[in-house]
Amino acid sequence: MSRPRLVEPRQPRRRTVTPDEIQIWRAVIRDANPLPGRTVPPEPDSVPPETVPSPPPPPGPPPARPSATPHPPRPRAAQTELSHGHAPGLDRRSADRMKRGEMTIEASLDLHGHGQDIAHAELIAFIQRNWAAGRRCVLVVTGKGIKGAGILKGQVPRWLNQSPLRERILGFSHARPHHGGDGALYVLLRRQRP
Repeated sequence: MSRPRLVEPRQPRRRTVTPDEIQIWRAVIRDANPLPGRTVPPEPDSVPPETVPSPPPPPGPPPARPSATPHPPRPRAAQTELSHGHAPGLDRRSADRMKRGEMTIEASLDLHGHGQDIAHAELIAFIQRNWAAGRRCVLVVTGKGIKGAGILKGQVPRWLNQSPLRERILGFSHARPHHGGDGALYVLLRRQRP
């Protein structure tokens, strides 16, 4: 049987401080006053001897970004694309009530006259705010556009199918004529889950 070898602990390697770094540090502390009862150590006349640089630490996971909402929705399995009146995962009775405009509209957003960038930002903020408030059905007015081919009328359904909005809605449908017809959408929001 061999005797176990005693291994002495390694001394940590220190990174070499360059003359430029020393000059920068001296410029930084030049105007600093020592704490009461302490003195400033004298400056060395020469640069400290070089030591072997230590290897950089391994990269860690990126820091988590704080969430804008109190409880973000859980990621779901591959979500199917929503279209007017087609809301997979929504029971038929609720889908029919949404299409017929029988659900209580708890908030509305009018995007008439907005450019695409502003309209998109307002739509995201509106859906986030109402989802966080626990509202269920909202109305988004896009306008019909010239000869029924409005830009926002075509873009809003696309935006509703993109993150972060898709995770917060169950479906959408054209509104009834008294709410704006095909120039407006009923949007049914998901319930927050703890």
